[in-house]
Amino acid sequence: MATAMTEGARAAVRPRVTWRDPKRYLWLLGLVVPTLPFIAYGLVQLTGVGALWFFGPVLVFVIFPLADIVVGLDPANPPDDAIKLLEADRYYRWCTYAFIPIQYAGLAFSCWLWSSGELSVVESIGLALTMAMVSGVAINTAHELGHKRANLERWLSKVALASSAYGHFFIEHNRGHHVRVATPEDPASSRLGESFWAFLPRTVAGSLRSSWELERERLARGGSRPWTARNDILGAWAMTVALFAALTAIFGLVVLPYLLLQAVVGFSLLEVVNYLEHYGLLRQKRDDGRYERCAPRHSWNSNNVASNVLLYHLQRHSDHHANPTRRYQALRHVGEAPQLPTGYAGMIVLAYIPPLWRRVMDRRLSEHLHGDLSLANVKPRARARYGLSAAAGARA
Repeated sequence: MATAMTEGARAAVRPRVTWRDPKRYLWLLGLVVPTLPFIAYGLVQLTGVGALWFFGPVLVFVIFPLADIVVGLDPANPPDDAIKLLEADRYYRWCTYAFIPIQYAGLAFSCWLWSSGELSVVESIGLALTMAMVSGVAINTAHELGHKRANLERWLSKVALASSAYGHFFIEHNRGHHVRVATPEDPASSRLGESFWAFLPRTVAGSLRSSWELERERLARGGSRPWTARNDILGAWAMTVALFAALTAIFGLVVLPYLLLQAVVGFSLLEVVNYLEHYGLLRQKRDDGRYERCAPRHSWNSNNVASNVLLYHLQRHSDHHANPTRRYQALRHVGEAPQLPTGYAGMIVLAYIPPLWRRVMDRRLSEHLHGDLSLANVKPRARARYGLSAAAGARA
């Protein structure tokens, strides 16, 4: 009896977590993206309008930016005592797991359509761009899974990356970007005065070099050379080669150009997101010559609901860099982090138009730095444009 009363007393004083995630079932909307090839097919069959093969880009670049404006913001955070329970809820994991089989079903369906001979070249390109939206957002799904410790999730991350031929992202992002973020040494951090179209080749080439060097160093510590089956980059690229070879063998060579097109546009979609996440932000050097720790002020954030549902809370980017293994549903809004004027979807469109991007974001960055652009990560050739000495570096 005493034992029972003791347990009852403990239960009475134990805090109860009654909070429920208001976006719990909204995360299922993220699964709309991998169904885009099927949606486009249905719309074309329903209306007879071939232009609807381009529905994927319309959804990402038109409908989602408008949805961000209409639906608005959600800065609410889960209470501290709900974080562990929220992360332990496996429902959220299945929301990301389910993306991948639908992604691959859409890719196979697209290949069947390309090989059917029923689509014109323009319509086939439209379908490839729609599939590219799937592959691009799949990299974000891979990003969420690749930060986790479970072997299954890390393997699924590589599977999600195969369709975009960007398997080295798994290496460079986790072991490169998260170490060098918001520094001139990071190929995935864009600089003040650098357009997206200048950033794109720099980050693609730089990330490739960085990932290879990181993997070479890892293997060297174990006494191995880079050309080995233990090289995770070669393994990831082999998955892409096997995937594209299998699809080409099944559906014919006609699908190969469209597979390559959707891959290039897909990883470019990732890189435009990288472009806007840390634009112009710089970690300062300490007296010992090392960079200060990454802080909330070193990432651009947004609480627009539509883009957050699409990208699994990636817009709460400061908390992600502070807690890389934290699951998306538990990521928190950080009040002192710099905020974007709208969600990622709208900012992507802005980034494609450099004069508009500079007009909006250069001013916002200056305000964030209280007018002191010597604290910014500036493109070297653009320093004079901002009244900075070409010889000046980051301030300690």
